[in-house]
Amino acid sequence: MDKILEGLVSSSHPLPLKRVIVRKVVESAEHWLDEAQCEAMFDLTTRLILEGQDLFQRKVGHQVLEAYARYHRPEFESFFNKTFVLGLLQQGYHSLDRKDVAILDYIHNGLKLIISCPSVLDLFSLLQVEVLRMVCERPEPQLCARLSDLLTDFVQCIPKGKLSITFCQQLVRTIGHFQCVSTQEKELREYVSQVTKVSNLLQNIWKAEPATLLPSLQEVFASISSTDASFEPSVALASLVQHIPLQMITVLIRSLTTDPNVKDASMTQALCRMIDWLSWPLAQHVDTWVIALLKGLAAVQKFTILIDVTLLKIELVFNRLWFPLVRPGALAVLSHMLLSFQHSPEAFHLIVPHVLNLVHSFKSDGLTSSTAFLVQLTELIHCMMYHYSGFPDLYEPILEAIKDFPKPSEEKIKLILNQSAWTSQSNTLASCLSRLSGKSETGKTGLINLGNTCYMNSVIQALFMATDFRRQVLSLNLNGCNSLMKKLQHLFAFLAHTQREAYAPRIFFEASRPPWFTPRSQQDCSEYLRFLLDRLHEEEKILKAQSSYKPSDGLRFSEASLQEGASKAAELTETPCTSDTEKTLIERMFGGKLQTHVCCLNCRSISQKVEAFTDLSLAFRPSSSMEDLSFQYSASLPNAQDGGLMRASGPGPSEEPVVYNPATAAFVCDSVVHEIGSPPDEFLCTENTSSVSNESTKILVNKDVPQKPGGENTPSVTDLLNYFLAPEILTGDNQYYCENCASLQNAEKTMQITEEPEYLILTLLRFSYDQKYHVRRKILDNVSLPLFLELPVKRTTSFSSLSESWSVDVDFNDISENLAKKLKPSRTEEAFCPKLVPYLLSSVVVHSGISSESGHYYSYARNITGTESSYEMCHQSETLALAPSQNHFIGRDSPSAVIEQDLENKEMSKEWFLFNDSRVTFTSFQSVQKITSRFPKDTAYVLLYKKQNSTYGVSGNNPTNGLWVNGDPPLQKELMDAITKDNKLYLQEQELNARARALQAASASCSFRPNGFDDNDPPGSCGPTGGGGGGGFNTVGRLVF
Repeated sequence: MDKILEGLVSSSHPLPLKRVIVRKVVESAEHWLDEAQCEAMFDLTTRLILEGQDLFQRKVGHQVLEAYARYHRPEFESFFNKTFVLGLLQQGYHSLDRKDVAILDYIHNGLKLIISCPSVLDLFSLLQVEVLRMVCERPEPQLCARLSDLLTDFVQCIPKGKLSITFCQQLVRTIGHFQCVSTQEKELREYVSQVTKVSNLLQNIWKAEPATLLPSLQEVFASISSTDASFEPSVALASLVQHIPLQMITVLIRSLTTDPNVKDASMTQALCRMIDWLSWPLAQHVDTWVIALLKGLAAVQKFTILIDVTLLKIELVFNRLWFPLVRPGALAVLSHMLLSFQHSPEAFHLIVPHVLNLVHSFKSDGLTSSTAFLVQLTELIHCMMYHYSGFPDLYEPILEAIKDFPKPSEEKIKLILNQSAWTSQSNTLASCLSRLSGKSETGKTGLINLGNTCYMNSVIQALFMATDFRRQVLSLNLNGCNSLMKKLQHLFAFLAHTQREAYAPRIFFEASRPPWFTPRSQQDCSEYLRFLLDRLHEEEKILKAQSSYKPSDGLRFSEASLQEGASKAAELTETPCTSDTEKTLIERMFGGKLQTHVCCLNCRSISQKVEAFTDLSLAFRPSSSMEDLSFQYSASLPNAQDGGLMRASGPGPSEEPVVYNPATAAFVCDSVVHEIGSPPDEFLCTENTSSVSNESTKILVNKDVPQKPGGENTPSVTDLLNYFLAPEILTGDNQYYCENCASLQNAEKTMQITEEPEYLILTLLRFSYDQKYHVRRKILDNVSLPLFLELPVKRTTSFSSLSESWSVDVDFNDISENLAKKLKPSRTEEAFCPKLVPYLLSSVVVHSGISSESGHYYSYARNITGTESSYEMCHQSETLALAPSQNHFIGRDSPSAVIEQDLENKEMSKEWFLFNDSRVTFTSFQSVQKITSRFPKDTAYVLLYKKQNSTYGVSGNNPTNGLWVNGDPPLQKELMDAITKDNKLYLQEQELNARARALQAASASCSFRPNGFDDNDPPGSCGPTGGGGGGGFNTVGRLVF
């Protein structure tokens, strides 16, 4: 019969005929056959099953073998013995390899045929040993899946006792070696099915023998925590997570996080690979275990691991959101990672570039599940933007994209953030380093945050973008000098010419930091700016004095000469500077003069003082809401007794040899008060003293502020400047001490700008002291920022001849209109009335936060010079003349308002830059205008305006000589050499880092940082860093690995 069957299957007869004959052969199995005939038939059918050339032969072999084994069981039991099975497992069958799945299938079917025979027990014992050997050989997923099928049907073949633990551990290792190289959906589905079968086998063993569970989990951790670069465990291990009882989470996580034998590097690897498990499509509870491990590490304060893993994997987790099968788990892990990473915006900013594409894609598909997901994602994004405010360039497009989704309340956001935080002690962690790439497309260089130094960075960038000032600093010949100006020149040179994306200003920070500023603490940028300018001013005066005292010594002086220079500089301070050559660079660039008149309302005597200023501090006009907070504005205005113009937030020690008082923001040129017999003509520019004070006060204090459409007051910088220049009645605790009356008296104080600066610095006094609650509060009012500003300046020939301050003692009743006309020279009214000096907005320093002791600073700036020809036609005196009732104040409805609107329209498309620590991006003036309306905690704080129609330039240098770069002067050789050396070093660093990343990428897929990040970059920034895009692939079935 075997010969007939063998000839039949190899013949060329039609297939239907073959099937009929095969059916006859199967039916003949009922007849008696001797042992030799049965063995011949078993040999033939085994050969057909294992070596059949086509599916028909293999199917015939199975049919005939099952029929003859059923009717001739003793003979088959004798054929299918231990020796035969062992030979199949260890040697294979003829040309068939022993690891071929067909052999396991054959043995599986053979066990089914003899399950009721006594000899099957011997086979079980044999297989218990052989399956362990097979697993140790790391079979491929297909073979392992067939083995799992066999062991699931015949649990008697599973090793027992201690061998069961070994078997489970080896099976875990085998799963860790699984790989699927195909990207076809059919193969991927088959691969997932095979892995599922193996993990189900382990689950069954764990249930039957609980003692095998913990050793198996230990083996899982050993695999995923391995730092062996030659081995990358398979993500298929994720299939085991769903079979681990959730009740064991607490015990297991505590054991892992507190085990001293588990090194940080191993834990980092393990956590990274567990996060990779989120890609496994059918795994359940992976997110639960990942979050539990993250929380466990936070509980034992292993923040370095958490920070490293978050920065490594946050983009991968975000990219998993594209795939529906793994989206819920990925969103849970992403939310926990972001909300707990509260010490730095770096992790959030890594995913920010990818948010828009995801939101737009999900909004367009219209699915209910997508909408529900976007609601959750939007809440997360709002929480992060609230916590890391101060980055409008990054957030504005996202806000626009998610504006249709509900926004959580501030209380809910705070609750979510408070519940999720795992650390606030982050500034000392080495893992918080900024990851820098190439220079930004803007061509500008950022400044690295050295630890809450954004107050300095924003100010330096604003000064650097003050074009004329920058050119003056870079053109100075300071070789051999170790002054602060030399360090500023060095910093400006690097900002202009370095190839780095961001520069670390450590030397300048240490040299320029006020001594009362606590390192690594947030400070007031306005106070820092005043201190810096005053230091530079005083330093230059001392050097000039030293040069005139010992010109042969150059710039190197002994301690004695420094003291002599300081004393001589003090003498120079007491005499006014009349020519530009005698002025310091700070005076020429930022110095102006302010004249203060104080009229005693009792004796009508008048006192006057002229002060120099570098910035004007503009207070907010009191309102009903602000009166409740008891804001103190008097600190912002000059005091009648000490003549101070501006005050910083608090007193601090002086620094020798610089004479600096942080309680006043200006250096005083004229302080001597004299008495003369009559008031000056300029003080009586309009009808009379009474009309000036009463009418002007009425205009300024009672003038309605324009309303926004919603009814909300929006004052402009013009309003604040008007309020600053408005007459003030000194009464109550602020009474004026009149020397003529020899007592405190009510008085009227007025101020006039008599000399305008090249760069006008305006500080908006947003931080006020609340006397009721004894705290400093921030005024969050929005302020309109005009691109074009006109500053009223009173220059008169009568006052230019006065070189000292004065006061008068005269009876007010004698000062009539006729007397005023007599005192006023003929045809000089135009000279006495204020000239409006045009200014253009150059930079804006923004404070983000609600307190002066915290928050973040960044700045908007653009390049502007003093000779913008497009604005020259706008400043004819007759066009800009004000109505008499306006006196010297700026009118809201003057022609300048129309000019400003035209300029704003032109400037919308011009280049503005946003300097945010290490990050520099393009922006627009529209973004500057809308900053507070879009981000309520972000408010303009310090403004720089550049005077127009100025012929100011760098004397002795010609920008057309071909040596200047972008109008900047050529650098000194010492500076150029330093920059060249650093740029070469930077290129070497980039090459080394690129090689290191290539080696890491080749050895292990999770041991690299995205976008070229490395661990040797400069210290971290509170500013944002960029993030790179995604990974993974999308198949038809949306499977992710």
